[in-house]
Amino acid sequence: MTRFILRWIINAVAIFLAIRFVPGISFESGLLGIIWLSLIFGLVNAFVRPLLKIMTCPLIILTLGLFTLLINTFLFWLTGQIGQSFGIMITINGFWPAFLGALVVSIVSVILTLVLKDELKGSRR
Repeated sequence: MTRFILRWIINAVAIFLAIRFVPGISFESGLLGIIWLSLIFGLVNAFVRPLLKIMTCPLIILTLGLFTLLINTFLFWLTGQIGQSFGIMITINGFWPAFLGALVVSIVSVILTLVLKDELKGSRR
């Protein structure tokens, strides 16, 4: 359970930074909106990402993994669309803001996971 909460916090921080620093992403909900958006993002990554990776495996291999960036972009955009349907006021204006937002979320998530790797590893026991 602790690992789930840490992942949720990491996603929330990453999404907050993407919203804050990427032009073209507007967000008008408060902190609670970011928390719900990070939960939606985690669920989308848990359920949709494996399916997309299996379906696009040849493209991922052909592009030496770069197609994964497009998958991340789509998942970030999809998270915004699902969030809008739940009343979270987020707008992603086009491909490039979605791409840069997904890139920021990925980088921040990797960095925070490396910083918190002992806490994430220790909570698995």
